[in-house]
Amino acid sequence: MKKVILAVLLGLMICAVPVFAQKFKESDYYYVSVPIEKIYFYRNGYIVLYQQGYHLNRTYIPMEWFTVPTGKADMIALGSGSSWPHLTIYYKNGEFSHIRLYVRRSRTHETWGMVPLDVDMDSYFQNIEEIRLEL
Repeated sequence: MKKVILAVLLGLMICAVPVFAQKFKESDYYYVSVPIEKIYFYRNGYIVLYQQGYHLNRTYIPMEWFTVPTGKADMIALGSGSSWPHLTIYYKNGEFSHIRLYVRRSRTHETWGMVPLDVDMDSYFQNIEEIRLEL
């Protein structure tokens, strides 16, 4: 009987050693997420209005960021439910990494808007290298 208990204890110790030997590393990434008040589709990208405190701020996300080679932006379609559309910006070691837009799949949702065709906003989408939210 003593040998069985000793064998079980030895087996438990052998199984537990790898668990305790793991080193937990903190991630180099962190993120900032804000709810989207309105997102406007424009021919060169998306204009995102977000609420921060009492201020309504705006950021511009170029369309080319959503292509595979750059990979700076992803758009994730939310179905119906209680999750509100939001913008999440990821930073790696304090530097801009990428952005994710969580938007309603239905373009009739109240957060979607369209910029009229006769409005020229091309200059706002030029030379954008990173996005920093005004907090």
